[in-house]
Amino acid sequence: FGWNKVSPKMHFFSTIMVSFGSMLSAVWIVVANSWQQTPAGYHIVGEGINARAEITDFWEMVFNPSSMERLSHVLSGAWLAGAFLVLSVSAYYLLRNKHIEFAKSSFKIALGLALFASLFQLFTGHKSAVGISKTQPAKLAAFEAHSDSSGVGDLYLFGWVNDQQQEVKLGFKIPGMLSYLVHGDSKKPLTGLNAFKPEDRPPVNIVFQSYHIMVAIGFGLIALSLIGIYMLWRGKLFEKRWLLWIFVFSVLGPQIANQLGWISAEVGRQPWIVYNLLRTSEALSKVVTANQVWFSLILFTLVYFLLFILFIYLLNEKIKHGPEGAENIPSEYEHQKAALERN
Repeated sequence: FGWNKVSPKMHFFSTIMVSFGSMLSAVWIVVANSWQQTPAGYHIVGEGINARAEITDFWEMVFNPSSMERLSHVLSGAWLAGAFLVLSVSAYYLLRNKHIEFAKSSFKIALGLALFASLFQLFTGHKSAVGISKTQPAKLAAFEAHSDSSGVGDLYLFGWVNDQQQEVKLGFKIPGMLSYLVHGDSKKPLTGLNAFKPEDRPPVNIVFQSYHIMVAIGFGLIALSLIGIYMLWRGKLFEKRWLLWIFVFSVLGPQIANQLGWISAEVGRQPWIVYNLLRTSEALSKVVTANQVWFSLILFTLVYFLLFILFIYLLNEKIKHGPEGAENIPSEYEHQKAALERN
């Protein structure tokens, strides 16, 4: 958009600013949510139902123990989603033999970003998990259904958790690996769910499943990015139609993984809406009826569903239409570049 309206430098600058503004909007959302996970920089004013938290140190609130780790993880997830969206559309164009040069150029750039973002996602996820072991040990224990605080933490590749018995059924685990990832020592005990009262534990199976599926998708995206880089290096990437079809549908991977990550984070902190300060059951206004809550939920669901349908329709129309003047962009760029140089 706007290739013929502004100079190439201004066009590039405006693109960067739109991207930066979108990422900046995530900062305060993540900071606020992180404060709920690891509250800091506050004191409690009042007692009982009149008690409230007031900020005493703004910067301590902003840079609470989990905010920067979680922000980096969220942003890398956004980069990953964007990269695979470009990969998906570019692969679709190549399979349909449309906008070939544009699609190849876009694919190469997005593939590099996808590899970087997927590896950075792995790094930030590990850092976040280590932080969770210190600030929210019950959540980390739920991630791996680790019950016994006197035992080492095992790392499960998959399994099914019996919430009543706090046991993993039909699972495959790597003994001591969770302890090693957290403490650097595979023989060091890790805080388990039995260190917490039953009413202070999150629902384990949903946290366990969402976390493990998210991790599995993450490693799958790393593998797909590496395969793409290897095939590009061999000069065979755009000849492999089966691989291009995988990239077309890979756009779903980051979207699903991002949602599962939020489920892991939010269900994993239960039963707290503000960790160790306010229970979720106590956060609902006593004057709001169940019917009012249901009405709000249904209305929000309907509105967001309609917005989602509109988004998919507009996205599909844009993809079918293709980029504006894609084949002419390089020559137009050169034309404007020459004009700038003359001036």
